[in-house]
Amino acid sequence: MTKKVARGSRDPLEREIEAALDPGRFVGDRSCFSFVSDLEEVERDIAPLLESAPDRAVALYEAFLAGCYEKVEELDDSSGAFGMFVEELFCGWVKARQAAGAAPEETAARLLGWMDDDPYGFCYGLETKVASVLDKAGLAALVAQVRERFTSSKQRRWAEVLRALHIGQKDIAAYVTLAQQTGLSAKDCHAVARMLIAKRKPEEALSWVERGIEIVAKDPRGSSSDYELQNLRRELLRKLGREQEALASAWAEFREHPSKYTYDDVMKFAPKQDRASWHAKAMEAAAGADLYSLIGLFVETKETGRLSELVKKSTDEELEAVSHYALEPAARRLEKAHPAEAARLWRAMGMRVVNAKKSKYYGAALGNFEQAKRCYVKAGLGADWDRVVREVREVHQRKTGFMPGFEDVVKGAGPSTEPPFLERAKARWGSKTGP
Repeated sequence: MTKKVARGSRDPLEREIEAALDPGRFVGDRSCFSFVSDLEEVERDIAPLLESAPDRAVALYEAFLAGCYEKVEELDDSSGAFGMFVEELFCGWVKARQAAGAAPEETAARLLGWMDDDPYGFCYGLETKVASVLDKAGLAALVAQVRERFTSSKQRRWAEVLRALHIGQKDIAAYVTLAQQTGLSAKDCHAVARMLIAKRKPEEALSWVERGIEIVAKDPRGSSSDYELQNLRRELLRKLGREQEALASAWAEFREHPSKYTYDDVMKFAPKQDRASWHAKAMEAAAGADLYSLIGLFVETKETGRLSELVKKSTDEELEAVSHYALEPAARRLEKAHPAEAARLWRAMGMRVVNAKKSKYYGAALGNFEQAKRCYVKAGLGADWDRVVREVREVHQRKTGFMPGFEDVVKGAGPSTEPPFLERAKARWGSKTGP
């Protein structure tokens, strides 16, 4: 049974909120996740009140929101975790208001008031979140008030808010009317198609997808919606029993833009018994792709031999221009059977960092060079490692934040020579408790 709060006394959960917010203490970026986790624990104590004491829940959510707006000046939310938590508080407040039987029009007005006065960006895109928790009456009230603002101001901002709310309402007719009024985009076509799919109308959805693709084709700047539309088109073709068309579309996309992503699409639509032949075709067709895409593709498909040959024929400068997001998994893939090529990739990652003077990542670069040294030695290419050492010393000798650590790597006392903390701890613990 829920404990009632005596009139005039302070709610004990408010004390928990204040303690969790820890006013006066600055929360750095590294501590923000832990800080937000503590806040979430308090919110979990409020949530059950929606059923037993919704009025109390409303007051607590409002107190929590007020506290967060006050606390925001005392933290670094680079991760965005705190902002996402505040969004969840707004949603909790909406649900509590609805449970308490509050007037939908007043709830909508309060939400719009917060969206108008939003110095920290907590309400940016909030309409998408609240649309998922507002009941039918609440959504209608918010739509009416937003439409009034849009009609009077014609601001693009309110048109985008209306779009999100119409999606929440699943109101295709209202969405289409608004989109045509403000200028139909490829993104609109995608949104309408998704709503039609939810209503199990795949043929209508396909016509909207194709309409969106036509819009993209007429735009010389292209559109980020194009990839999503093409994927959705293929899914709809398969749903309508037109698998060959879906496969042909995926293959055309792969040939134009070979990558691990377009390869996955081809394999998704290729008949199971024919996938080996489609794989072979894809590997041949990918020959002209850029280095980043090819490396990712060969790692994804476990084409270690092709990957090794690709690295062999690439220059050091070309490898250094490729992101570590592609190089690191490739290096790990090659280490066992092709250590010489793996060594060049580890070297490229290290050089990429120090050449760019990214001191923040010097620690990672040292790890890269240490891996490169190990692979050069494994491949019997000690002379190649010596050349790397000479190059780093000649070019980067003045980088005092990097060179001492690099010299430790050269001497064999690099960053990973000492076992990790937990490994040392477990070893010592085992010596005390073992037989």
